[in-house]
Amino acid sequence: MLRTTLVEAAWAAARTKNTYLRAKYDRLVPRRGKKKAQIAVAHKILIAAYYIFKNREEYKELGIEFLATRTSVSSKTVNKYKTELEKLGYKVVAVEM
Repeated sequence: MLRTTLVEAAWAAARTKNTYLRAKYDRLVPRRGKKKAQIAVAHKILIAAYYIFKNREEYKELGIEFLATRTSVSSKTVNKYKTELEKLGYKVVAVEM
């Protein structure tokens, strides 16, 4: 019953505008598909609920900017490949977009 309720809440969260859960869902859909993204968002809701009850705090909406402002995995990947190319003797100049 808990899983069913969380999945329904995830569908509702995926339809809301300008929220962290919607942004998370939108980022996961191209890689995992709609149903797996839905389960991942349901898991995020469960984790949030656990910490809300544990710490007795209010829910803090992170917003869609949260995922965009975090240090992205792509920048770490770029730095890793840049270092490897420099070890191989190539000169690498990073261009920001």
